[in-house]
Amino acid sequence: MGTAKRARLSVDERREQLVTLGGRIFSERPYDEVSIEGIAAAAGISKGLLYHYFPSKRDFYVAVVRHAAQEMEDATLADPALPAEERLVVGLDQYLDYVQQHARGFAAVLGAGIGNDPEVTAVVEGVRGVMTDRILTALPPSADPGGEPTAAVRIAVRGWVGFAEAASLEWLAGDQVSREALRDLLIATLVAAVTAAAASADAGGSASSSSEQRRAAAGAAWAAR
Repeated sequence: MGTAKRARLSVDERREQLVTLGGRIFSERPYDEVSIEGIAAAAGISKGLLYHYFPSKRDFYVAVVRHAAQEMEDATLADPALPAEERLVVGLDQYLDYVQQHARGFAAVLGAGIGNDPEVTAVVEGVRGVMTDRILTALPPSADPGGEPTAAVRIAVRGWVGFAEAASLEWLAGDQVSREALRDLLIATLVAAVTAAAASADAGGSASSSSEQRRAAAGAAWAAR
């Protein structure tokens, strides 16, 4: 009897297979503890073939982080046809779904770093920028009558993205908080951050009545969910 031949993978399929494997490897061990020999052995290929796809371990690692980042962006994109307030809540639910179902990929993105490697940092900051922009575009229009978020609101939302990351990692580590409790906490802190930022902007010269309107609009957007 002849032995069955394994299907030959295309270049793109092989690269995807390798970066998926890399996501698992780098989420389990620090970068410095992973070797090219170990990666090749785990993939069942020669070290030379691995170098054919990735010139160095650093290049492989950057590809792994970029793949995980794109996967997270795609998985957390809410339907743009939804109303702004609903898009925020749905996007947050999809984010938590991703965190639960792809814990390794999530940790690979947020735990990424080879010292201060600029390319890896750019990938991670790119994800944070995408998340920040999605939230800003989904804020209720009444929260910023001028049509554009103020610098204070942008800073508040960017800071909240960092808070959400840290809270999610803590939750994944086994903290005894339910998914629903975490979601409600994230919503409440986002409302508070945007409200405080809007009030701060108003204090710089806008009428106090506008501050009250923004505060009410921001609170109503999530209270009505």
